[in-house]
Amino acid sequence: MTAPKLRYGYAGLRVQDLGRSLAFYRGLGFRIHRRGKMGHGGEWVHLRHGREFQRLELNYYPPGSRFFERYRAGSELDHLGFFTPDIDYWVRKARRLGATLAVDFSEPQERLAYVRDPDGIWIEFCGPPAAPPDRPKTRRARRAK
Repeated sequence: MTAPKLRYGYAGLRVQDLGRSLAFYRGLGFRIHRRGKMGHGGEWVHLRHGREFQRLELNYYPPGSRFFERYRAGSELDHLGFFTPDIDYWVRKARRLGATLAVDFSEPQERLAYVRDPDGIWIEFCGPPAAPPDRPKTRRARRAK
């Protein structure tokens, strides 16, 4: 089997103050590409510089989030992100190479799976949302005219 495409997309940085970090990187010429909130209360922002495809992702995890940890120098690298149409292939491959699965979930627009490499660095595989389970087809009743 030929390996499905895997494209490096971004590095995620864990930040203490999202507003302060946005002001800094915007001052360097980055612009906001996308932003959103996470189900556990965190926030993320993808930044781009010029026409570059690669992004910088800023992640803020508030106290109480399952990903919150007390900030300390050296904990800034949150994860490396890769885009792929076949997340399962790359998760299996990473696990065969010694990675462990950390988190795997779907959001409305995408599926995200994270593995920890042998040194504990989180690697994200991002792709299309998981297909819904097959449901039996039901007939809709016709409306009377």
